[in-house]
Amino acid sequence: MEGVVDHLAFERNKTQFDVEEMKIIWAGSRHALEVSDKMARLVASDPAFRKDDRPRLGRKELFKNTLKKTVYAWKRIIELRLSEEEASKLRSFVDQPAFTDLHWGMFIPAIKGQGTEEQQQKWLPLAQKMQIIGCYAQTELGHGSNVQGLETTATFDPKTDEFVIHSPTLTSSKWWPGGLGKVSTHAIVYARLITDGQDHGVHGFIVQLRSLDDHLPLPGITVGDIGMKFGNGAYNSMDNGVLRFDHVRIPRNQMLMRVSQVTREGKYAQSSVPRQLVYGTMVYVRQTIVSDASLAMSRAVCIATRYSAVRRQFGSKQGSLETQVIDYKTQQARLFPLLASAYAFRFVGEWLKWLYMDVMKRLQANDFSTLPEAHACTAGLKSLTTSATADGIEECRKLCGGHGYLCSSGLPELFAVYIPTCTYEGDNIVLLLQVARHLIKSISQLRSGKKPVGTTSYIGRVEQLMLYRSDVQKGITAHKKPTRYNTKWYKKC
Repeated sequence: MEGVVDHLAFERNKTQFDVEEMKIIWAGSRHALEVSDKMARLVASDPAFRKDDRPRLGRKELFKNTLKKTVYAWKRIIELRLSEEEASKLRSFVDQPAFTDLHWGMFIPAIKGQGTEEQQQKWLPLAQKMQIIGCYAQTELGHGSNVQGLETTATFDPKTDEFVIHSPTLTSSKWWPGGLGKVSTHAIVYARLITDGQDHGVHGFIVQLRSLDDHLPLPGITVGDIGMKFGNGAYNSMDNGVLRFDHVRIPRNQMLMRVSQVTREGKYAQSSVPRQLVYGTMVYVRQTIVSDASLAMSRAVCIATRYSAVRRQFGSKQGSLETQVIDYKTQQARLFPLLASAYAFRFVGEWLKWLYMDVMKRLQANDFSTLPEAHACTAGLKSLTTSATADGIEECRKLCGGHGYLCSSGLPELFAVYIPTCTYEGDNIVLLLQVARHLIKSISQLRSGKKPVGTTSYIGRVEQLMLYRSDVQKGITAHKKPTRYNTKWYKKC
C-alpha cells in the first residue's frame, strides 16, 4: 500500500492549481464543503455504515442491512440534531439505495408542491418526523412515460364524500415505486379522477397502504416486492414494489388540491394557482438527477484515474520501472474527456438549479413564458448526462483492465446502481424526442413573429437566413451546372 500512496503523491505534487480552492468550487461554497466534509468523516468513521460486504449479501440479508442503516442514520440525525442540509448529505454518503430516497426525494416534495396549505400542515410534520413513510406511486405495469395513459381510477362518491381508488386491469397495477414493496405506509398515488361519469385526467392522492399498528396491508390493498434487479447489491437494497387497489375508499380531502379541487357536491374546479406549477416538481427532480450525474461520473473517473496512476505496463528498460498507464496517450484520450464531463455536469447542474428557481418565481406570477424551455432543458440534460454517465462508468471499468471487473473496484456496483437513471423520470429516448418537438415548434413559430427565448434564442438569429430561398433555375438536370446562384445567401452565410 505504501507504493500506491507514493505514486499518487507524486502525481498530486504536479498539480498546477489550488486544490483547496477547487474543492470549494466543486462543493458550491465554503459552507457546503464544510458540511460535506463533516458528514463524509462521520460516515467513514462509523463501522455501522461499512459497505464492503454488500455484493456478497443475499437479497434478504441485504435488505435487512439497509433497514438497519437507515434506522441508525435517522437516530444519528436526531441525536446530533443535524440540519436538513446535513441530514441530506449524511444519507447520500451512506450510499445505499433505500426507501428514504423516495420518502425525502419525492413523497415530501409532492405534498409541498401539490398540496394545499391545510394538507401540508397535516401531512408534512408526520412525514418529516418519519411517523409515516411515503413513496411515489405513478408508474404502472402498462404505462410509464405515457402518464396520461395511466389506468388506475379515483371515482368520487358524493354519498360518502370519498374517492374510490381502483385498479381495473392487470396493467393498471402500480409497478416499480421504490419503498413500496416492504416499507411504505403511505403513497402519493396518481389516478384518473372521475366525477359524475366524467374523466378529468390524472391527479395525485394521498393513500394509506399499511396499518400503523401492525404494518399489514389495509383492506382492498395488495402490495409486495417485485423481486431482484440487475447486479449484485446495487439497487437490490431498494424494495421496488407492486400495488393493486380493490375499491379502496379515502376521504375527499386526501386528493392533492393545490391546483384542482373536487367540492363536497362532486364539482370539479380549478384553483387560482396555475396548473403549470405541477411541472415544477418534475423540473426539480430532473435537475437533481443532472447534479447526481456529475457525482456518479466523478466517482468512476476518480477510481480510474487513481488506478491509471498506480498501474504500470510495458515500456521498461532493464532494471527500471514500467510506464504508468496514465502516461499513455490512448488512456488519456479515453479518460480525460470523462473527467471534463464530470466538471461540466457539475456546473450545468448548478445552472439548472437557477433555472428551476427562476421558473418557479415566474409561475407564481402567472408568467409561463419560460416553462417550455425549462421542460426542454431539463428533459434534454437529464437524457444527455445520464446516458453519458452510464457509458462513462462502463468506460472507466475498461480503463481499469481486468481489475475493474472486480466488485472490490467499486465500478460494477456503481454501474448497476446508476443505470436505472436512464429509464426513470422519463426514458432517455422519449425525452430527446420531446426536446426535438420543442425545437421544431420554436422554429415553426418564427414566421409568426414569436421570438425564441433563453437557450433557443440563437434560432432567431438565423431567421433571416431561412427567408432566403435558392433561385436556381428550374429544369436543370443532374449533369448540368446551375447558371445562376443567389449570392445574397452565400454572403449571409
